[in-house]
Amino acid sequence: MKRSQWGSRLGFILASAGSAVGLGAIWKFPYMAGAQGGAAFILVYLAIAFTLGLGLMAAEMALGRAGRGGIVETFRRLGGRAWALGGLLAVIAGFLILSFYSVVGGWTLAYLVATVAGTSLTQDPGSLGARFESFVADGARVVTYHAAFMALTVLVVGAGVQKGIERLSKWLMPTLFVLMLVLIARALTLPGASAGVEYLFRPDWSSFSTSTLLEATGFVFFSLSLGMGAMITYGSYLDGRAPLASSATWVVFLAVGTALLGGLMVLPAVFAFGMDPAAGPGLSFITMPAVFAQMPAGELFATLFFLSLTVAALTSSVSLLEVVAAAVAEALGIGHRAAAWMSAAAIFAAGIPCALSFGAMSSYTVFGLTTFDLFDAISSKLLLPLGGMLVAVLAGWVAWSRVAAQLAPSGAAWLPAARLVIAVIAPLSVLVILLHGL
Repeated sequence: MKRSQWGSRLGFILASAGSAVGLGAIWKFPYMAGAQGGAAFILVYLAIAFTLGLGLMAAEMALGRAGRGGIVETFRRLGGRAWALGGLLAVIAGFLILSFYSVVGGWTLAYLVATVAGTSLTQDPGSLGARFESFVADGARVVTYHAAFMALTVLVVGAGVQKGIERLSKWLMPTLFVLMLVLIARALTLPGASAGVEYLFRPDWSSFSTSTLLEATGFVFFSLSLGMGAMITYGSYLDGRAPLASSATWVVFLAVGTALLGGLMVLPAVFAFGMDPAAGPGLSFITMPAVFAQMPAGELFATLFFLSLTVAALTSSVSLLEVVAAAVAEALGIGHRAAAWMSAAAIFAAGIPCALSFGAMSSYTVFGLTTFDLFDAISSKLLLPLGGMLVAVLAGWVAWSRVAAQLAPSGAAWLPAARLVIAVIAPLSVLVILLHGL
């Protein structure tokens, strides 16, 4: 079967950036940066993103294009039969992540619908908190929106690489940036907004520690979608003439830039109205609606905000489903569309206990964790770091000649430095993150 290809390099870059850009760029990065040293954290994050992160990003893309398959098939072709098991770990990670990520995507979709209907805003954070808790405990509603979000995801993936993923990315990624810029412009004009900018960008080295360094490194993996096979799968659809090094650089630049924009979009507004910047996940669903309720034209800006969240969630979920669907299609020898729907159905079913983890199944725990938290812990603390380490070893040691040929067909002076990052620094960094997480 002829393998699909991206219609353009721009489509590949936007789709890859969309995979990296997710909900974390909007609610997790602002809180992490502010709580762990502001500009001090950001400077270290940028340094790691454009060294370790860029090296692994380019390595994953190169592995994908060299292997011309999903992550399981790529690992098998480049490393041998035993390496296919490593690729399978990444597929399992994508499966588990999307099963609970789709639930959160359903939350964003529900809040978008409620905002458009004019029923989501009130100035009382306590009331908003109670409303959020009531919503996530309502199993029927949460599962319904989980299904709706998964349906949107599979409709895109099932349409194929060019007509589905690439077309969506070319529309949604520019839309996301425009929406964020509009919200930033409004946030920065609010009285007291400068305190939020200072919170984000003032360096506080007294808050910086070894733990902060590890958190910054971990967030690089999280924010660039490394270790889950997305970039390998997307790289396998890339034309052999497209320059990989510059493409990877653009993806990292866009992903990091979106995280910084997320901070500027959220924190100035939060500080302007005296809200808690350390609200974590509640920042999106509890704090920000209270902020918008106090703004002129608040319903409009709330709609734009939750539309941004939904777009960010969808661009990431599409890449996660594509990883699983590509592996299923190759393993079973079936068409891409059938594999996408089969994978989506299984992921939706696995996500139902996650959706019920805040209500009917909240008392069912494993090691003290609900199903939602268990899937999150297994994937983020175990499978993703292992996947990142395997990618680094495969690219830097086992298949380096083929990776180097993809990165610089005619050779380049920077290849030895790139190999040092991929083959030595990356595995050691991931090992430390893995041990720290466990």
